[in-house]
Amino acid sequence: MKIKTTLFISILTLLLTISCKNKQEKEYLTKVDWSTAQNYYVENISKAISYLDSLKQAGFKGDKTKFYFKKVRENFKRAEPYVSYLNPEVGHRANGPALPIYKEDNGKILEPVGLQKIEESIYDLETSELDFKKEIYVTKGLLSVLKKGALKRKLNTQRFFIATHQQLFRIASLSISGFDTPVSHLGISETITSLESLLFVYSKTLQPIIKNTNKNLDLELQENIKKAIAFIEKNTDFNTFDRYTFTRDYFNAITRNWVAIRKESKLWQPVKSEPFNFDAPTFFENNSFNLNYFTPPSNRNPTEKQISLGEKLFSDPKLSKDKKMACISCHLPAKGYADGVALNKDNKGNLLLRNTPTLINSAFQKSFFWDGRSRDILDQISMVFNNSKEFNTEVHTFSEDILKDTTYIKLFTEAYNTVPKSNREVIKAISSYVSTLNSFNSKFDRNIRGQENTFTTNEKKGYNLFMGKALCATCHFMPLTNGTVPPFFTETEKEVIGVPETNQNKKLDDDLGFYWRYKEELHKGMFKTPSIRNAAITAPYMHNGVYNTLEEVLNFYNLGGGGGLGFNLEHQTLPFDNLELTTQEQQDIIAFIETLTDNPAESENY
Repeated sequence: MKIKTTLFISILTLLLTISCKNKQEKEYLTKVDWSTAQNYYVENISKAISYLDSLKQAGFKGDKTKFYFKKVRENFKRAEPYVSYLNPEVGHRANGPALPIYKEDNGKILEPVGLQKIEESIYDLETSELDFKKEIYVTKGLLSVLKKGALKRKLNTQRFFIATHQQLFRIASLSISGFDTPVSHLGISETITSLESLLFVYSKTLQPIIKNTNKNLDLELQENIKKAIAFIEKNTDFNTFDRYTFTRDYFNAITRNWVAIRKESKLWQPVKSEPFNFDAPTFFENNSFNLNYFTPPSNRNPTEKQISLGEKLFSDPKLSKDKKMACISCHLPAKGYADGVALNKDNKGNLLLRNTPTLINSAFQKSFFWDGRSRDILDQISMVFNNSKEFNTEVHTFSEDILKDTTYIKLFTEAYNTVPKSNREVIKAISSYVSTLNSFNSKFDRNIRGQENTFTTNEKKGYNLFMGKALCATCHFMPLTNGTVPPFFTETEKEVIGVPETNQNKKLDDDLGFYWRYKEELHKGMFKTPSIRNAAITAPYMHNGVYNTLEEVLNFYNLGGGGGLGFNLEHQTLPFDNLELTTQEQQDIIAFIETLTDNPAESENY
C-alpha cells in the first residue's frame, strides 16, 4: 500500500511538473517583449535626425549631399511605421508632398517643408543655401516631435500590427509609385529597406511564437520577403521597374503571410476604427477596406431593408419639388452612375456648372462634390435636396406625394420604425444604397490578386506606366485610384491641374473650384481628385466635361497640364514637365484603365 501511494505521488508530481513547465512555456511564447522593437524605431529616427545635421554641413550640392540625404531617408523609412502611426499629421508633413498647406484653424499658409522639399532642393538645385538650411531646421523639428512620441508611448501588439499594415500599404501605393520620392525616385530601393525592417522587428518579437505554432508559416514569410527583395535588386530603375509582377507575384504573398501571422499569434484584437479590413489577404480584395470607417456614424451598418428603400428612392422624381428630377436623372446605372454628357441640365432646363461624377466607390472619400464643399455623403445628398437648381426641397420638409404611396409607408416603417416627417430618413436611406455601389472585382483586381491570368502585355505595360513614368498613381492612389490619401485616409486631395475651357486647349477654364472656401490664391482652379475606376464608361472627363476621350485626357497630362499648355498657373500642383510618353505608351495606359471597369449595375449580384 505504501509503495502504491509513493508511486501515485511520484506520478502526480511528474504530471504537475510537466503541466507547470508547459504553462510556463505557453506564457513565455505568448508574451512579447516589445522594448527591442521600440528601441529600433527610436534609434533609427535618431539616426535620421543626426544625418540631417550631416546634410546641413554638406550643403545642397554635391555627391556627399545626396549620400547623406539617402541616409536620412533610409533611417526614416525604418522608423516610419511606428513614428508616423503615433502622429499621422506630423509624419505626413515630414514625408508628404512639397506643397504649401493652408491651416484652417488660423488661416495661415505653411510653406513646403519636409523630406520631399529637401529632395526637391537637392535634385533640382532651385534654392539658396539659406533656404536649404531652413528646410533642414524645420524638418529636424518634425522628426524630433516624432521621436518624442516614440519615446513616450510604448509599443504593443495592437500598435505594431496596425503600424505594420500601414507601412505595407505605403509600399503598395506610395513607395513604388514615386509619391514618396518624386524627384530622386529612391522609393523602389527604399521598399527593400521597409521589408528588411519588417523582417528584423518580426524576428525580435513575434517569431518565437510563430515558429512554435506554425514553423512553415514563419519560413514562408522569411522566404517571400527575401524573394521580393531579390526581385527589386534586379532592377531599381524607376521607369522600367515591373510593378505589376512585383505586386502580384511577390508583394501579395507577403501580405497573405502577414494576415496569417496576425491570426496565428492569437494576440490580435480586431479593431473597427481603422480604414482597413485586416483580414483581407491583399489590398486588392472586394473587402480590403472597412466601409464603416468612411461612413458617417449615424449611418453605419445599414440593414437590407434600409438599402432597398434607398434604391427605390434613388429613382423616384417625387423627391424633387417639381416632381421631375430624381437621383437617377443624373446618375444613370448604364453609364456607370454618371450621365454621359459634359454638363447635365438643372430643373429649369439650364446647363449645370459641372460634370456629373460617377457614384461608384464614392463612399470611399473624405470630400464630396468637385469643389469639396461636403465632408461626407449625408451632407452631399442634403445639398442636392436644398439646391434650388436640383431637388429644391428643404431637408426638414417631406414630399407628401411619397406618403400617398402606401408601399412607402410600409417600407419606411420596416426600415426605420417610423413614418418620416422630414427628409432625414430619405437621405440616410439613399446614402446607404449609394454606399453599396462598390467596384473591386474588375479585370485588374482579379488579375492582380492572382484569381486569373488574363492581363495582356499592353495592359501590364499600362499599369507599370500608370504607377511609374506617367505619375498617375501619385494623385490617383492605388488601389482606390482616387485622391483619398493612404494609409490614414483622413483627407481627399484636391489639385490644381489647369483644365482648359475647351478641348482645343487654348484658354484656361474660369471655374475657381475650391477657391470659394478660403479665397486663397493657391486654391484657384483646385478640384477634387476623382477615381479612375470605371473611367472607360464615364466619359466625358474633368470637372467641366471638356474632354470626350481618354486619349485627350492622356495628351493633356503628357503635355504637363495647364502649365504645359502655356497657362499662367503659379500654384499648379501637377508637374509642368512634359512626361514624354509615346503614343503607344498612352495607348497602353488607356488599355490598363479599361481593365478597371466594373459597373455594379451589370453585376450578377446587383
